Amino acid sequence: MGRVALSGEMTRARTVLGTAEFIYAACLFAVAVITVSFATRASGDPFAGQSPAVAVFFLLFGLFTISTGYHTPSGVYVSFDRVAQISCILVLGPVAAAWVNGLASLLYPWHRIASGRPWPKVLGAALHNAGLMALLSLVAGSLYLWAGGQVPLLVLDPMLVPALLLLLVTMQLLNDLAMLLDSWISGARLYWPFNGFVMTVEGASALAALLVALVFNRMELPVVVLMFVVVATGLLALTQFARMRTHLEELVNERTRRLREQADELERQATRDQLTGLYNRRFADRFLNEGVRDFVRQGRAFAIALIDLDHFKRINDRHSHQVGDEVLCRIASLLLDNCRASDMVARFGGEEFLICFPNTDLARAARACEHLRAAVEHTDWSDIAPDLGVTLCAGVAQMRPGFDRGRLLRQADQRLYAAKHGGRNRVEVELAS
Repeated sequence: MGRVALSGEMTRARTVLGTAEFIYAACLFAVAVITVSFATRASGDPFAGQSPAVAVFFLLFGLFTISTGYHTPSGVYVSFDRVAQISCILVLGPVAAAWVNGLASLLYPWHRIASGRPWPKVLGAALHNAGLMALLSLVAGSLYLWAGGQVPLLVLDPMLVPALLLLLVTMQLLNDLAMLLDSWISGARLYWPFNGFVMTVEGASALAALLVALVFNRMELPVVVLMFVVVATGLLALTQFARMRTHLEELVNERTRRLREQADELERQATRDQLTGLYNRRFADRFLNEGVRDFVRQGRAFAIALIDLDHFKRINDRHSHQVGDEVLCRIASLLLDNCRASDMVARFGGEEFLICFPNTDLARAARACEHLRAAVEHTDWSDIAPDLGVTLCAGVAQMRPGFDRGRLLRQADQRLYAAKHGGRNRVEVELAS
């Protein structure tokens, strides 16, 4: 049994490792390692002159800010890692920050294994996040220096504002583009980054990063410790607020969905026949009134047909009312299957149905009804009851000047009466006047 479980796990692992999403993550990580390695060789030791404790601190700070995050209603995880990433760039420089931020993102996802996440999925997330954050730190930090930025950041000089804005915008833009690419490759719903609350959080994270860098570079250790306590408390409070906001959004969305479903159900009950699912008499009358108005105002001709099942009482008496209900449901399906999507089919009364044919003249409506009559007559009904046969009569009328809904229905009803007394199983058409 253990061998079977292990074999299944290995098969699933190979499946995950072979997906386009994982291959993309592995390639992104490889590109990041090669790029940052070349940058390190070109610039020399990026940690020269820095205490190892500083790098360790920003590594731990990065892990903390990643963990202080929340899921949006769309399932996207938003964290405050931008605080640690930007402040690390402003203290250590882009190359060192690339190593530190990349390592923090590489380490963080592995705690998910304890919650049952498959290790190949965790590995893919770790490689993707590490590669992305390392490249973001290197590219955005290098552009910051190119624009005249200062490392370490000691003063908030107005001359540095363009460089700082370039740093923030570059990181955000590249991150959003990478998330869009990842969601496209994985086949998930496309990540849409332009959310007002999320962008506000990112902006606040950038301001917090500036505060962290300035205090870290200029103040004594007790002040630095106090500042990090304040920042950590603020991040935790903001995380709790964001999670509460997300929870409220989910509650509102769920409530809205339920109300919409209830409204749809009430609308369905108000306009649909409970047995057959066709439109009911109430909806049919409203539809006819609208058709009459369109005819009067715009001359849009339409025709109607009143349909009645032949000897339906005999079916109920001979086979049972349950069989009769099954016949009505089968008739409803036949009518829908043999009518156009634009035609309105309604159960008008017990075994009586109404069809409205928009933009249809009398002759075309009569041909459609003859097709329906033949379809019902030649249907095999034996699966409902042995020796069961069903036929129908139809009376067809066309909207004409001077008609109202009542006059039109009377014309169709007169032709239906003529069909019944003419031998049944037939279609009678309104006589030209």
